[in-house]
Amino acid sequence: MTSTDREKLPSTVVPPGLTDPVESARAELKAALAAIEKRANIPRRVEKSLARGAERLRRTNEENPALVIVGVLGAAAAIGGAVWLIVRGLSK
Repeated sequence: MTSTDREKLPSTVVPPGLTDPVESARAELKAALAAIEKRANIPRRVEKSLARGAERLRRTNEENPALVIVGVLGAAAAIGGAVWLIVRGLSK
C-alpha cells in the first residue's frame, strides 16, 4: 500500500497491511479517536446540517418560489401570533 492509497482512506479506518503490533495499535487508536471526534463535534454537525438545509431551501426556491413565499408568510404569521398571545397574557 502506498502513501497515496492511505491518504484516500477515511480518517476513521485502520489502514490494512500493518504487521507491527505497535503500529497497528496506534492506527486503531487514531481511527477510534477520529471516529469519536467526528461523532462528538456538535458544532460541526450543526453547521453541516444548516448548510444542507440552506441548500435545500435554495433549490426549492428555484423550483417553486411560491411555496417558499407561502412558507415564509406562514412562519411570520405563526411567530406574530405567538408574540401577540404572550404580550396579551403578560398584560393582563
